[in-house]
Formats: sequence, structure tokens, C-alpha cells
Amino acid sequence: MKTTVVLSRPNKNSDTLKKLIAYTSDGTNVLFIVVDDLRPVLGCYGHKLVKSPNIDQLASQSILFSNAYAQQAVCAPSRVSFLTGRRPDTTRLYDFYSYWRVHAGNYSTMPQYFKENGYVTLSVGKVFHPGVSSNYSDDYPYSWSIPPFHPSTEKYENDKTCRGKDGKLYANLVCPVDVTEMPSGTLPDMQSTEEAIRLLNVMKTNKQKFFLAVGYHKPHIPLRYPQEFLKLYPLENITLAPDPWVPEKLPPVAYNPWTDIRQRDDVEALNVSFPYGPLPDDFQRQIRQSYYAAVSYLDTQVGLLLNALDDVGLSNSTIVVFTADHGWSLGEHGEWAKYSNFDVATRVPLMFYVPGMTTSSLSQGERVFPYLDPFSHILGLVPQGRSKKVVELVSLFSTLAELAGLQVPPVCPETSFHVALCTEGASIVRYFNASEEKVEEEKDGCDDTYRCFNEEPVAFSQYPRPADTPQWNSDKPKLKDIRIMGYSMRTVDYRYTVWVQFNPNNFSANFEDVHAGELYMVETDPNQDYNIYNNTSHGSALIAVMDEELLVLEDTKLERNTMCAHGCEHEDAWVLLL
Repeated sequence: MKTTVVLSRPNKNSDTLKKLIAYTSDGTNVLFIVVDDLRPVLGCYGHKLVKSPNIDQLASQSILFSNAYAQQAVCAPSRVSFLTGRRPDTTRLYDFYSYWRVHAGNYSTMPQYFKENGYVTLSVGKVFHPGVSSNYSDDYPYSWSIPPFHPSTEKYENDKTCRGKDGKLYANLVCPVDVTEMPSGTLPDMQSTEEAIRLLNVMKTNKQKFFLAVGYHKPHIPLRYPQEFLKLYPLENITLAPDPWVPEKLPPVAYNPWTDIRQRDDVEALNVSFPYGPLPDDFQRQIRQSYYAAVSYLDTQVGLLLNALDDVGLSNSTIVVFTADHGWSLGEHGEWAKYSNFDVATRVPLMFYVPGMTTSSLSQGERVFPYLDPFSHILGLVPQGRSKKVVELVSLFSTLAELAGLQVPPVCPETSFHVALCTEGASIVRYFNASEEKVEEEKDGCDDTYRCFNEEPVAFSQYPRPADTPQWNSDKPKLKDIRIMGYSMRTVDYRYTVWVQFNPNNFSANFEDVHAGELYMVETDPNQDYNIYNNTSHGSALIAVMDEELLVLEDTKLERNTMCAHGCEHEDAWVLLL
């Protein structure tokens, strides 16, 4: 059946799209799906309770990375990092209040690079973090061919739309809703899916190669989702986190006091003590229940989008990437939200569907992504391939460039503030054909700690703090208030973190002024509950090796900051704000 294409979004974007038909190519398209605050609680990652059949189906045709990590567990810094291919110390964004092109360097972005290589680049939903950090424009026109789309109902996200047991409306954390009672009778992610599907039809009709980024908001708080998804998760089936206590040897600087959820009406009514709480057990279960329900709601939106890719016949010519900006704590270590260096906050789902690479080529009309109803679909699906290699989101730029057949941007030099196009994350395409067995053989066959450490990939994350003890602004300190930076490195075997003095005036960290340290052995302590940083029985050799790795990263940063101590503003940066 022929699809009727309507080019009538009520703004100037449709006219702009029509003018872009000058570029015509048979190149590979890219569908880049990024989710807000999604930890890997998915069937394809082995979660036994969460129902995510559509994402699992995508994984069954993809290479899935089990150990993928964000560079900072908060929205704006993480997104700017992976969209520019630069680490937070290079974007100089640790909060929400600066635009990298003005305050760090005029760095090219991943969508900008595709745009400059003949792609129509489109943004739907939350891709860049809105506001100052993307110049109030989601970095348009640099990154996007037309102005980005934002759902009209996202402005109600923090309004009182959650109906309480008393019939009144509240701004709650736990917020299952009757969608028909919501403003405009819909929810933001539903609107984003509809717009993304509309754009797929436009691109199909115009035979344009495209880079379409779709950003979904759930399971970001508030946990507002269609109430029917609660039926998937009876409260009696919901357990507490396996470690819902604050670890005995956790340095206070490492703890995030979850101030954002404390401000929600239902949490505020509990009058929980600051900073450690804890929340009542029954409410902890409700949060976990609603997080899972929000993930299943997200899964239906992803399913509708991928089904539409089938409908327009583009599944055989479109790379699909699925990931998140960071994770979210669900009561582990007595913590909620993100804002830390733990795996639960930094680890993300990451999978790549590449036609002809991760799956065989399709015959004409063959469907890859039929929609699966989470209320009726039971059969689990196994990922097409799985890599245990430790990888970073900062590698997305170079990886997608390589997969699309574009020239891979060069590796950044030590001082890169004035280099527009380079990346600090190496392409991970080389891992696509590595089986789990091969990874295990490499690990088992290596008996020299230093050599193994240096051969195995490492993921670096970081998080700023205003003080050594939890404060009301510990989760989201503004740049001027940052006094300590927690630099964390994750290997397949360890998570190692040092909290060091940080000067926000010249963006410098002093590794000789260590405020606290953490060391967790993943094999024996997968939940990272037992800090052995001060355990001399473990020996100082391993810590010395990891310190050296961190210092290599930090020496590069220090050289950059010495070259550019006063902000490195682009000499004609004022033009960027016009």
C-alpha cells in the first residue's frame, strides 16, 4: 500500500526539507536512538523482570556491548561529550551553564560531520540537552539541517499532572497516568515517535540519506507513563536493591544525596532526613516498579519507531544505534538518581544494528522489526553478538563515522581546543567480530598485571563535588562551586576512583591533593559495596599502576589547560551567538 506523505508540520521546517533534495545518495542512513537515564535493565542484558521485547528484538540483530560507560553521569555533560567526541575536561562542561563552542572550542559534532558529508540531519526529542549548553537551539544550525523538534507537551513534565489517592493533582516522582487526562491527550515520547515516523516517510519519499537522532525522555523523572504498564509489574514481585545500604567504607564525597527526587511532592511528604535517608522500603519498591514500567513504555515507543523503519523499507539500508546518556541508581548504596561514578550511574546499554555486518542482508520486503506487544510477548531474544570489552560513549562519533563509510576523524592532539574536528574516543568497530569466547581467552591468557591492564580497554568517567561531605548542591554543583573532581576508571576487573582537589578558575586538578579513594574488585564485588582502597593486604602495586593510567590522562589535560588557561574562547565566538 502506498504511503501518503504529508510535508505540513506547521512551521518553516517543511519548506527547508524540500530544499534539501539537492543531495541524493544511496549511502547508509543512521537512526540514532538515545534514552534519558536508562540503565541496562533490559531483557537482552539479562534482566529477569523487565519486559522489553522490542529493544530485545533490536539486540537480536545487533552487536551488544555489555560494558559501555558514560563519561559523566548527568545529562548535559554526557551528551555534549559523546556528540562532540570529547571528554568533559575538554568540553569544560560539568554542569548545564556553558556552550562549548564559546567557552571551550568550536568543536564539530557527530551530526554536524554527517551533515557536512551530504546527510540530512534531523533531531527529534531530547538529543542535546536543551538550554545554555546547546545555545538554546540544540546546536542548530551547526548540527542539524532543520530546527530540532521538541514535543509540545514536554513543558508539562514537571507540572502537577499526577493524580493522588485523594483525587488531587501533584508533581510526584511516581506518576502513572491516564493519558486521556494529560494535556493534549498524549505524552512527550509519544509525540516524538510520531514525528520521527513522519520524518522517515519524508526521507523515503525524497530518497535522502539521513542521520535521524531520536531522544526519548523516559525513564527520566518524573516517572510519568501510561498507568496500564503497572500491570506488568505487580508490587509483590518487586524487590529492594541487593545493597540498599550506604557502604561502610564509602567516602562521603562519593555519595550523591538525590536532591532532585527529594523535591517531588510524594518524596517531600515522607520527610526523609538529609543526606542519607533512607526512603521507606515500600516506597523504594514503588520507585523501582515505576522505573520498570517506564522502561516498558519506552520499549513500545522504540518498537513503533523500528516497525516504521520496516514500513518504509529502510531497514536494510539504515544503521540503528541504541544507547543512553547514563544510568540511574535504584536504591543501590542507599542512592537514587545518577550523579555518581558507580556502575549503576555510568553504565549504559549500547547496541549497533548494521545491515550486512551484524545480520545478513534482507530480501525485498522482509521485515526485521515487527512490533511486539510487551503485554503478550514472552519469548526472550538473544543478542546477535555480545562484546564484554569495556567501551566509552565518547567513542560513538568515530565508530559511527567508520560504520557509515566516512573518513574517521583524527585522534585529538594533546592540545585540541583550537582543533575543530578530532575525537578523544577511538572507534570500537574492531570489537564487532570479537566473540565472548575470544575475550575470555585473551583475559585468561594474560598473566602480567601491568601488561594486561594496558592492553585491556579502560573507560574513564568523572564527577564534580562542591565539598568533601554531601551538600544540597552535591549532585549538580555549578562550575564556580566545584572544589573536588572524582576521576574514575573502569576496567573489566576493577573500578578505581580518586577524588582530588579541583580549581574551577583554570579547570585544573591536583592529583597530589587526594581527598579520598575507592577501589572495587568487580569479580568478587560486582555491586561495588566493599571499598578496599585502604586495604594494604591487597597491595599497593595495582593502585600504583592505576594512578599512572589516570595521571597519563591528567597530564594531557594539564598541558591543554596550560595552553589555554583563560577560557580558550574562539576569537570570533560572538558570531556563534548571532
